[in-house]
Amino acid sequence: MCVARPFDGQPATPGNGNMIALKMKSREDVDAVHARSLELGGLDEGNPVPLAIRLLRRYIRDLDGNKLNAYVVAGQ
Repeated sequence: MCVARPFDGQPATPGNGNMIALKMKSREDVDAVHARSLELGGLDEGNPVPLAIRLLRRYIRDLDGNKLNAYVVAGQ
């Protein structure tokens, strides 16, 4: 758990300053969750974020404004 100011510099609200992370089994699963979220009306929160070489994240904002993170760690 981390306590910090929201990344975008805006006030902390129920949809800003918190995030739900969903661990996926593969990069294809990460991309599928991201694509389906967009189909259902969610908003893209940026390009895929590769961290190091082993971790990939995709960010989505749902219809209620909640931030979601679908991610995969290579080799796990």
